[in-house]
Amino acid sequence: MGNISHKSHNMGLHEEQLTGRTQQRFFSAEEGENYTYPWAHDVDTDKSAEFDADDMTPTAINLKIRELLIDGHGTITVHNPKARHGIGVGILNRVNLNFVGSLGYFGCGLIDGPNVRISGRVGWSCAENMMAGTVIIEKNAGSTFGAAIRGGDLVCKGSVGSRTGIDQKGGTIIVGGDTGAFSGFMMQRGRMVICGNAGKNLGDSMYDGTIYVGGKIADLGVDCVEGEMTDIDRKWLTEKLALHGVEPANGIENMTKLVSGKQLWNYDNLEPSEKKLVL
Repeated sequence: MGNISHKSHNMGLHEEQLTGRTQQRFFSAEEGENYTYPWAHDVDTDKSAEFDADDMTPTAINLKIRELLIDGHGTITVHNPKARHGIGVGILNRVNLNFVGSLGYFGCGLIDGPNVRISGRVGWSCAENMMAGTVIIEKNAGSTFGAAIRGGDLVCKGSVGSRTGIDQKGGTIIVGGDTGAFSGFMMQRGRMVICGNAGKNLGDSMYDGTIYVGGKIADLGVDCVEGEMTDIDRKWLTEKLALHGVEPANGIENMTKLVSGKQLWNYDNLEPSEKKLVL
């Protein structure tokens, strides 16, 4: 049997178009072609509303946001969320959603389409399973930031905790400061940009995707290796970081690119002695 060349084996960003069946008929995670749900509400971004959540429960806050969506409000501002948990979750609609203050655990999870801006901090698991849209945090974030996201842009302009982008399946995660240990753990697709330093076991057991780091790396996890920065990488980083007003302290030219070493792709077929070498 002759040698078969797979373009997908060359990790990182590419310009070539994939052939054969694609996921395009089902959904697109790109910002320009978001999947539209049949029950999504028609909203007008020029129609704005705001409310004070000072004495409201998380359930009441989420219900209020949905009521405003039903009424066609395309720009919603929530004051005083007071770091309550589970706020802004499950929104499957285009809307500009602004939180003036901080959110607690699991903020803005399970969303598809909204453009969210948070003026304060966020707790654990912000934007978990995000499908599309943007979430921008002006300060810091907790652990498991962007767990299992599939699309859109998730940006923290400060620093984040450990396990950033764990099981990331697509989209872009951008951290303006530092990230903790095990960031990019079991990464499957997408891009992660860390402008500052990265903790231990970066990219551990990653299958695919690309990680860029602007500062120091404590150490790399299993099967995470350094890749070659290309003109495509530099162009994409320049445009994406400029879009969100974030930049690495040492410049894009000095960033480190990390990809999968592909040693775990056929892990079950390895002999016991080979598995010890990989691990």
